[in-house]
Amino acid sequence: MDQEPTSSSNLHRRDQSAGHRPVAGGPSSPGQTTENRFPELVVVYDGYQECPYLDGNVARMPLEYPRRTLQPTDLDRLLALGYRRSGAMFYRTRCPSCQECVPTRVDVQQFQWTRSLKRILNRSDRELQLTWGRPTVDPQRLELFNAHRNERALSRSGPANLDDYREFLVTTSVETAELSFHLQGQLIGIAVADLGQTSINAVYTHFAPQFGRYSIGTLAVLKQIQQAQQTGRNHVYLGLYVAANPHLNYKQRFCPQQRLVNGIWQTHSDPSGLIVPAAAD
Repeated sequence: MDQEPTSSSNLHRRDQSAGHRPVAGGPSSPGQTTENRFPELVVVYDGYQECPYLDGNVARMPLEYPRRTLQPTDLDRLLALGYRRSGAMFYRTRCPSCQECVPTRVDVQQFQWTRSLKRILNRSDRELQLTWGRPTVDPQRLELFNAHRNERALSRSGPANLDDYREFLVTTSVETAELSFHLQGQLIGIAVADLGQTSINAVYTHFAPQFGRYSIGTLAVLKQIQQAQQTGRNHVYLGLYVAANPHLNYKQRFCPQQRLVNGIWQTHSDPSGLIVPAAAD
């Protein structure tokens, strides 16, 4: 699963300098918007930049840092408000002229296991070994990360280093877990997820490109849905859906799903886009 690029890590700042430079000007009152704000976050950066998701667009993604240790219930609330986590910080899109980035989640009790998704799951159960643990950084994980980004042209600034990986996928301000994928003892994929009381947040997945037959990006989502079901959680948050971005629009295959539109979670019953209001949390 290719989650959206982080806005707060050294890794993304280097990518910005190579192709996504800040745009002149900025919000009239940086960091002062109060709509659906989480009071325990403080804005540490707010400005305009070139959009990392849609070429030619201007983006605004204020970075917010928690004032205190966040509990699982805090994470649930932040995700329901449309926040994403990157490292220790949180952000939401607040763009001046575009609303194409749509927070997306799956109600795990309503999720539909299609035949194609079951095939992915069944192949994994037969051939792969999966382990939940704590996020960590080492040369093997970094090699997977860089190979994945390079194959998908996700980096504009060259390969990441161990510090970049640590800041992006190990540093956190909430409870975070790592799901590792092994084939006959060989590490072939990593998925990082946050654990709320009633939700799981899919942060990022990367894997060795030569093992694409296992659909590890999709498999990671399915395993997080299973984990949510088995632990009595309600939602898995998939990040931002952007229809025109091929790295983000794959999320429409997980149905039915809910998208946060104008502050209201709405249910999309199928990829063609039937929309109805979602049940209140």
